Amino acid sequence: MNLEIPDGLGDLLRDFTVSVLRDRPADIYDFAVGYFTKVRENRRPKAVPMYVIVDDDEEASEPDKDNFKPKCQRLNRYGRRQSVSAERYDPEEDDDDEEKTIHAKTDEQRDRLTEAVSGILLFRALEPEQMQDVLDAMFETVVNPGDFVIRQGDDGDNFYVIDSGKYDVSVNVNGEEKKVHTFEDKGSFGELALLYNMPRSASVMAVTKGSLWAMDRNSFRRIVLKSAFKKRKMYEELLENVPILKSLEHYERSNLADALMSKTFKDGVCIIQQGDEADGMFFLEKGVIRVTIINPDGVEEELGQHSKGKYFGELALIENQPRSANVYAVGDIKVAFLERESFERLLGPCLDIMKRNTEFYKQYTEQHPLKSRCD
Repeated sequence: MNLEIPDGLGDLLRDFTVSVLRDRPADIYDFAVGYFTKVRENRRPKAVPMYVIVDDDEEASEPDKDNFKPKCQRLNRYGRRQSVSAERYDPEEDDDDEEKTIHAKTDEQRDRLTEAVSGILLFRALEPEQMQDVLDAMFETVVNPGDFVIRQGDDGDNFYVIDSGKYDVSVNVNGEEKKVHTFEDKGSFGELALLYNMPRSASVMAVTKGSLWAMDRNSFRRIVLKSAFKKRKMYEELLENVPILKSLEHYERSNLADALMSKTFKDGVCIIQQGDEADGMFFLEKGVIRVTIINPDGVEEELGQHSKGKYFGELALIENQPRSANVYAVGDIKVAFLERESFERLLGPCLDIMKRNTEFYKQYTEQHPLKSRCD
């Protein structure tokens, strides 16, 4: 299977990102509904000129798509959109034999890099060995005030993580430079041009002296893109075997797969504690869990054990109540975790089925008041 980016997807996501950064909405989901509704209306013939202007303006959000190049190729953005062409990357191809890029670092540099990448969303789903590949592949670049790290219109060749310094992000709109964002001592940029094979849609200039960590295009794709693809494929296969999710469309399962985060627990660890507030639900990816409940006498009773493919933790989310049972790891286990916000947004079609499945818990807990204890 070849993973191909649909025509227009890159522009659409980029423009939406710019709008979010520019308008800073209080509720991003309501904002998204209004934004895409407006885009759809603007696509009608009379609105085309306005759409193009707004579209370019919104590129501003692309603080994250720029690269370190001394040359500046100012391309006409309106004409360029239709002619962008770059090599396609197939994450299913076996490139594990490719020689990994390794840039030597001192212990001090590695410590700084580890700290800099710790909060980067793109790396959140990587396994420990993949994170080591990230640390090996990145190299340090020092910039001075006035240096352009990336220029709008250039090809994307690096992804950047900020170690220190202040950086202004600007977009050329009808010949006028418009500042849309400022990074200071943290953040990352440059990934979208690498993800979607597009020229840089914004410029990033150093305001102060600073330090950046950069990763080349090939390493970025091999580590980040391939990892994301494998993660989605693995989770889609896991979710396909969950009965309550049969009602979801394929694209809905894909969205759900993208929202899941891997977590591991050692033998005996309490994953969910009775009486606690719910922060999400879990899909058992590997291993066995044990479910218990505290009776009125304070005695812990076991309700059962479950293995791969089962889900748990949804009851408290559905009922908006504290956790009604304890869940322990039996041996080392691995789960896919879905945050509360993503649960409410993505699992609407399955809620009726989930509610029916909660009747057993309701009957039991009505007879056994909650007590919070997790040994």
